[in-house]
Amino acid sequence: MLDGLRQFISDIVSSDSQGDRAFDDTDYRLAATALLVHVISLDGEPSPVEKRKLHSLIESRFKLDPGTADRLIASATRVEGEAVDLYHFTSVIMRSVNEEGRLRIVEMMWELVYADGQVSEFEDNVVWRAADLLAISSRDRLDLKHRVAEKQAALPKGPWGTADAAI
Repeated sequence: MLDGLRQFISDIVSSDSQGDRAFDDTDYRLAATALLVHVISLDGEPSPVEKRKLHSLIESRFKLDPGTADRLIASATRVEGEAVDLYHFTSVIMRSVNEEGRLRIVEMMWELVYADGQVSEFEDNVVWRAADLLAISSRDRLDLKHRVAEKQAALPKGPWGTADAAI
């Protein structure tokens, strides 16, 4: 009980406590963002298009302001770099998010995979593994993949051949 009181006082006094407290290890948003960071990091350094798309998805899907989205992405990048597998993140999501929400997370993963206009076998495999751990059926995973691919193909292409307008 005393530790709880100390933590409460520390949270009130600390000027940065809101950012740290908002995204702890049990927050599904941190887990989902870590999965998304993992997806865009698979083929090396994320491109500017992938980074913009990630930021846009985080702001719109989690209804966050740009500063809070920045803090979430920074926290997710840190925890993703420390992770040894996807299970930690998917288990947090499974405890907190219903099937509809898990489908949206897989859809976000596909949106990031298609953001740079190229789908690598590594990206495809990671989405497959994450979807499996999130109890998303192969049929639903493939439906989401095709839906995102069709949406991406219909967008006007930017100067580098990617659909910059969607971001």
